[in-house]
Amino acid sequence: MRSNLTILIAEDDPDDRLMAEEAFLECRVGVPLRFVSDGEELLDYLRRRGRYADAEEHRPPALILLDLNMPRKDGRETLQEIKSDPELRHIPVVVLTTSSDEEDVLRSYRDGGNSFITKPASFNGMLDMVRSLEKYWLETADLPPASAGNRS
Repeated sequence: MRSNLTILIAEDDPDDRLMAEEAFLECRVGVPLRFVSDGEELLDYLRRRGRYADAEEHRPPALILLDLNMPRKDGRETLQEIKSDPELRHIPVVVLTTSSDEEDVLRSYRDGGNSFITKPASFNGMLDMVRSLEKYWLETADLPPASAGNRS
């Protein structure tokens, strides 16, 4: 059921954000996208802090797309924090970054990342990536319910 899913994208580069948004629209994925620009903001969103306190407006994501290289708190630190938190660790995290460094790949999986994708350089590559994400994460995989981490 896509109507209750949200994808949260942590990306600091405005051009990459725009390209991702346009690719998701062109592919007609039909799932709301939410954007944050760094790891601190991502954790605020997930923990409903500050401007993200409204649970109706900022629904828990079914999937996180995480850039590694961001200001304030980078994706590496953020991934560790998400996966070490019992309330958040159930959320699948796809690392989506310009890095193809073997150490980044190994560390991302070691720290609990569910997938590692090097960002496509072209819009057509982004379209292919979005179609692949949609096919696997939204059509094939069974995602945990948004409330899975909440014990209240």
